[in-house]
Amino acid sequence: MRKRAAGLSAALLGIVLGLTACGSDQPAAAPADSAPASAPAVDKGNGKLVIWADPVRTAALKPFTEQFGKENGVTVEIKEIAEELQNQFLTASQQGSGPDVLIAAHDWIGNLVQNGSIDPVQLTAEQKSAFQEIAIKAVTFGGQTYGAPYAVENLGLIRNTALAPEAPASVEALIESGQALKKAGKVSEILCVPVGQEGDAYHIYPFYSSAGGSLFGTTASGDPDPTKITVGDSAPAFTKLNELGKKGVGALKTSLGNDNTIATFASGKCAYLISGPWAIADVKKAGISYDVTAVPAFDGGDPATPFVGVQTFYVASKGKSKALAQEFVTNYVTNPDVAMALYNADPRPPALTAALDQAKAANPDMGKFIEAGKTGIPMPAIPQMAAIWQPFGVAEAAVINGGDPAKAAAAANKAITEAIEK
Repeated sequence: MRKRAAGLSAALLGIVLGLTACGSDQPAAAPADSAPASAPAVDKGNGKLVIWADPVRTAALKPFTEQFGKENGVTVEIKEIAEELQNQFLTASQQGSGPDVLIAAHDWIGNLVQNGSIDPVQLTAEQKSAFQEIAIKAVTFGGQTYGAPYAVENLGLIRNTALAPEAPASVEALIESGQALKKAGKVSEILCVPVGQEGDAYHIYPFYSSAGGSLFGTTASGDPDPTKITVGDSAPAFTKLNELGKKGVGALKTSLGNDNTIATFASGKCAYLISGPWAIADVKKAGISYDVTAVPAFDGGDPATPFVGVQTFYVASKGKSKALAQEFVTNYVTNPDVAMALYNADPRPPALTAALDQAKAANPDMGKFIEAGKTGIPMPAIPQMAAIWQPFGVAEAAVINGGDPAKAAAAANKAITEAIEK
């Protein structure tokens, strides 16, 4: 049943690059190295493969899906879903009108499995070994592999090297440097990290974890344990956030959120930005000299642990062409050509090692973000993670604005527990 996507023509690759090029530093897709291997015919289901994806991935995948359709004698349809992709997929799956393949984040796995909407994918041990280890770990749930990963993303510290030539060794060193630059009138902000009026657990988590904070206990196998909520035990971590928000320090501000943090850094108003690969295009456009390193830890603290997210291809359990979907996900999109097309559409480090090597050769930032994520952990994929964001964010914003850390942690823990128990 296995075919390779290596029979793509140069013209086809040109279409992909034309659709998705993000700059002259983008690597070209890898050339084909052999003709597709002969294999038994794939069960074609109803003769149609339906894929749901967001707008960026729709454009990148279209030429490849057309080629897959020709090779297998089927029609391939990509439906562009711009909003509420997960909810729309779950609803359609229950109604029997969903796709055969879904492209989405790995941390949806728990909810999708709980709703019986995706099947395990049949990756061989050899195929798994071709991916970054953390990518396979992220798509493994309950001992089974539920997706074919294609991109890995995590936060790093992006530094304006004209203002801060050296990477800070600790959070304290970063704050001291930022304060000195502000006092000298070179910046208006000590640190650019999204907080916003409602908090932002994702972006603050490296600091929170370094200060000893956690969200869940762990099971015997080391997975997050949703029966043990530990936010209430993490008052010391919230105390550290409180200290960074205090007047006289001012490193964390609710006035900086996802809508203005990258722009503030790109305009030269701060020397340090905590963000991911998605910020680099704006930083380059602004002409800022920059470098990417790991988010530093507190002096004497635990490692600063960013969440690692993995973009994934899923096989829908209620699709009408399930064998065809398995063929597409396990043996087609695991090809470096496809991985590079997706990289060119949205430059984030590829999960496939061969594609990552190509990306790093043309754009060293990709390797730097991988290094920055070495202490990271996969975003918890358990359904109960959805209950964390809002209460945690409220607590985070409260302590940064001067609220009592112990009370904020306790209130968040109570709200999370109640939401999970509903």
